[in-house]
Amino acid sequence: MFTPTILDEAAALLDACRVRGVLLATAESCTGGLIAAALTAIAGSSDVVDRGFVTYSNEAKTELVGVAPSLIEAHGAVSAEVAGAMAEGALARSRAAIAVSVTGVAGPGGGSAEKPVGLVWFGLARRGASMRTDRRIFPGDRAAVRQASVVHALALIRAAL
Repeated sequence: MFTPTILDEAAALLDACRVRGVLLATAESCTGGLIAAALTAIAGSSDVVDRGFVTYSNEAKTELVGVAPSLIEAHGAVSAEVAGAMAEGALARSRAAIAVSVTGVAGPGGGSAEKPVGLVWFGLARRGASMRTDRRIFPGDRAAVRQASVVHALALIRAAL
């Protein structure tokens, strides 16, 4: 399911979180829970992973992590604003010290000139710190975009530590 590189990165991230006593939460749309799955594929991850929210639909983004419908309407689900709100909502609804979010267009359809296939927005929220967002356009098919999104999300969390 996951490449050895992803599992190695997930294990290293979990170890780094353990050393710092940091809990994690995820809010995922286009990855459908793959970030949380990569982390929880590692035995003993329950001492670091607090929870994961799969917020694939707009309604789930609102109901589970509190993204305002007006924000989705104004900017679209695939936007910096929504990615940021997803991360902040996951942080607020968990015991985690760090929350990462991902929302994007994995393809093969659904893209536009403004939001092409491969466009992914990430949010990173930390207790006591400013929320940040990050935009990436990943090449490849749906599986490649989703896998690259997992790798990037893990790297964002690691850098935040």
